[in-house]
Amino acid sequence: MTAERRILRWALLLGALAALTGVMAGAFGAHGLRQSVTPRSLEVFQTGVTYQMYHALGLLAVALLGLAGLGRRWLTLAGGFFVLGIVLFSGSLYGLVLLQWTTLGPVTPIGGLCFMIGWVCLMIAAVKRQPEDDQRVDPTER
Repeated sequence: MTAERRILRWALLLGALAALTGVMAGAFGAHGLRQSVTPRSLEVFQTGVTYQMYHALGLLAVALLGLAGLGRRWLTLAGGFFVLGIVLFSGSLYGLVLLQWTTLGPVTPIGGLCFMIGWVCLMIAAVKRQPEDDQRVDPTER
């Protein structure tokens, strides 16, 4: 198995993990936090959950698109930026609400930038061909 294939497998695993923990965080926010935080804090927490779920799906797409033969280097970068964005963006919002770590405020936009870079990488992957695509020989052409 190539290193790029392993990375795409990790994108699938991390996407599923991010989706699972996103569902858990959403349930915790809806049922466990509602009585203990302000409505604004609950909204901030839910924003973290929403973006985590969107990018968990993005990671799943990265893994599946890798199997479809899109540019794996760019897909790998997209997946890495999605993971980093989840940690920085959603993680900082969770920290702001659950731990009142106000120093995390400046981290949130960096996570948002990671999300945007990830989507740009995904767009580039859509137009880049794999190098091996140029070397494939059609058995019907001789």
